[in-house]
Amino acid sequence: MTYEEINEMMQEMGFPYAYHHFAEGEAPEPPFIIFLSPGENTFSADNFMYYSFKRLNIELYTDKKSPETENVIEAVLRHHHIFYEKSEVWIESEKLYEILYEMEV
Repeated sequence: MTYEEINEMMQEMGFPYAYHHFAEGEAPEPPFIIFLSPGENTFSADNFMYYSFKRLNIELYTDKKSPETENVIEAVLRHHHIFYEKSEVWIESEKLYEILYEMEV
């Protein structure tokens, strides 16, 4: 997926979002999404790269547990046939839940 395609997919989710972070003081009220590409995995042989799989992380931030909100994100990912790993953590200092979706695109 290109950055433009990923950006369009983020729009489909219907929540405020930014790449990597919001500027200081500009973060919206939760729920909101941060997405980033922390690297890529490549498939190669005989000194030739055949394919590159870009890693994509989508971080959903909410101030309360919201399965309905998570379902919206997951429905968009399923619509795009994207397999993901999901984890969750409470960030005490921010008083926010972070739901992390990790995938390759």
